[in-house]
Amino acid sequence: MLSDGQGIDSMRLFLALVPPPALRRRLGELAERAQARCGGRRMPDDSLHLTLAFLGEQPEPRATAIGDWLARFSILPGSWRLDAWGRFHRPGIVWVGGAEGEAALRDLQRQLWDGLEAMGITGRPDRFAPHITLLRQARRPLGPDLPRIAMTWDYTRVELIQSVVTQQGSHYRPLARTAPPEEMP
Repeated sequence: MLSDGQGIDSMRLFLALVPPPALRRRLGELAERAQARCGGRRMPDDSLHLTLAFLGEQPEPRATAIGDWLARFSILPGSWRLDAWGRFHRPGIVWVGGAEGEAALRDLQRQLWDGLEAMGITGRPDRFAPHITLLRQARRPLGPDLPRIAMTWDYTRVELIQSVVTQQGSHYRPLARTAPPEEMP
C-alpha cells in the first residue's frame, strides 16, 4: 500500500477530513478573498482539509499499520456548518469554521486518538479547534469586507495523508481511508 519503491524510511502523516471538490472550490474562492484582504500565503485548493490528528514523522511500518487500522475504522457520517472566519494571530493563520457540528468533530477526533494511542502513537493535543486553514503568514487583520460564510460540509470518511515536502512546497498524498458507511459490515 505505502511502498513506492523509493525506500522511504519515514513519512510525515496526519489524519484529516477532505472536502469534496465542489466545497474545495468554494473554500478556494474564500481563500482568494481573504488573501486580497489580509495578505499572506494562500493554501492551494487541493490542500484544503480539516486535520483531526497530526502524527508527525512515522516509520514506514507504522504508517502501514495506521493505514490498515484506518481501513477498518468506521465513522458516523456527519455535517459541519461553516459560518465563521477566524485568525490565529501568532502564526498569521486565517481560517474558516463553525460551531454547528463541532461536538461531533470533537468526538471523532477523540475516538481517533484513542485508537492511535492504543497503537502506541503519542501527541494528542490538549485542545482541538476544528478549522480549515485558508492562509498562512497573513499580515493584516480580518475585516468586515470579507464575505459572509454559509456552507455545510457533509463528511463520510477520514483519510490518512502523507505530507511530501518539495522545492515547490508541501503536497499531500492520500494513503488510506475509512470505508464509506455503505461498505461497512
